[in-house]
Amino acid sequence: MAATLTEKILARAAGKPAVTPGEIVTTRVDLAMMHDSGGPRRVKPMLERLGAKVWDPDRIVVVSDHYVPAIDAESAQILDLTRKWVKAEGISKFFDMRGICHVVLPENGLIRPGMLAVGGDSHSPTGGAFGAFMVGIGATEMLGVLVTGEIWLKVPSTRRFHWDGLLQPGVSAKDMILRLCADIDPDDMNYRVAELAGPAITAMDMPERMTLCNMTAELGAKTGLIAPDATTAAWLTRTGVADADALVAAWQEDDGATVEATHRYDASALGPQVAAPHNPANSGDIGAHVGQRVDQAYIGACTGAKLDDLHMAASVLKGRKVAEGTRLLIAPATTRTTEEAIKDGTLATLTEAGAILLPSGCGACAGLGAGLLADGEVCIASTARNFKGRMGSGSASVWLASPYSVAAAAVAGHIADPREML
Repeated sequence: MAATLTEKILARAAGKPAVTPGEIVTTRVDLAMMHDSGGPRRVKPMLERLGAKVWDPDRIVVVSDHYVPAIDAESAQILDLTRKWVKAEGISKFFDMRGICHVVLPENGLIRPGMLAVGGDSHSPTGGAFGAFMVGIGATEMLGVLVTGEIWLKVPSTRRFHWDGLLQPGVSAKDMILRLCADIDPDDMNYRVAELAGPAITAMDMPERMTLCNMTAELGAKTGLIAPDATTAAWLTRTGVADADALVAAWQEDDGATVEATHRYDASALGPQVAAPHNPANSGDIGAHVGQRVDQAYIGACTGAKLDDLHMAASVLKGRKVAEGTRLLIAPATTRTTEEAIKDGTLATLTEAGAILLPSGCGACAGLGAGLLADGEVCIASTARNFKGRMGSGSASVWLASPYSVAAAAVAGHIADPREML
């Protein structure tokens, strides 16, 4: 039978010739990723109670990104525990204060087509941009993976989101996924894969594809997935993967594979979107919210602070200044992103406009570092979530938007259409 990419990956991981949606399978895990918040501090005590060791240190990646740099004694202790545990377990793939896990992994060529990977974070579906089946799991499930190298899964069905056309200037992948958040009932995506396809997807570079797959978590999907292609192969080759072309060729969906439903969209007709507090599903055209006051604009997080995202912001901010009474905070996704933004002049453009540079990490997005909001403040952010109290005070309000729109709001002092500033 013709198989979807998801079915092919899970069949290989389960050691079976084929699998079908709804089937329960036990699969071998190719890569397990943890960060400092949900990783060693959670699994270390459980491993000790079991008297167990990790099954394969070479298949485990640990990234410190939530509590970095430490802002108090508790944060410092969490990081200290993480560093000591990694050393004791012989884990060589440890990225300490190098950036956000979901961007660090692909930067280092660790996510590849055909992989079955798990991550101790709900935005692990980012890996689907590379043709990998990557899901977020909790600490108890991660314990099982660390000890056995396996995890059981129910084979999910696939829903395809087909995007025709091409995005217009000032519109990005973030706008596409916010549109889907508004349209799709999360209950309809329960234990389903969101497969993203079509000319608009093919035209995207890898960072934009990462944004789409990252926020399939907000759609309620098990994970997101994009079939690998020449763009994928080029990224993998740059990051040191020797057999990139062969990997891409090997992991393609069969013609005639059955998907549960296909949802069609026209990217060329899409305008900038914003999500009103306190749910990404509260998304709609930016025009309905122009003029909404903004105290803080934040460009950060795994979803919205990659180099491409900073380029979007810079295209709006070049030659302009952040409005009086509004602060613009920027936390590049990784230290490599910062280095590249320095080299190509992007960082200078941002700071000359009045942006304040923060360390790479999850900080303000996860409510753990600099950039938190006070009572009643309004923030517009390039992050993935705007839940009540997530970025500080429970009475603060967070709007979600693309880096273009966040930068435009910083300049105007209120929500504004970025297309007017390009």
